[in-house]
Amino acid sequence: MNRIEISICLGSSCFARGNQVIVHQIKEYLRKNNLEDRIFFKGAHCFNACKSGPTLKINEEFIYDISELNAIQHIIKALEDQNAG
Repeated sequence: MNRIEISICLGSSCFARGNQVIVHQIKEYLRKNNLEDRIFFKGAHCFNACKSGPTLKINEEFIYDISELNAIQHIIKALEDQNAG
């Protein structure tokens, strides 16, 4: 099974919109659910979507306007999609 790769924009606009809280939330979720071996999570340089940030990239899909409320939902969906495929 391939690892899911998740990147979060660490640019200044996404930072101003709260990406640091989302980074912490995702790290905590991965740790609590023992998903570090299934998901590779990293920060990335600007995705050039400053007006739509924070931006998350899951594998090759960009997801805009990430919030504390929906970040984990997108990860769960990626895991479900991987299990279905």
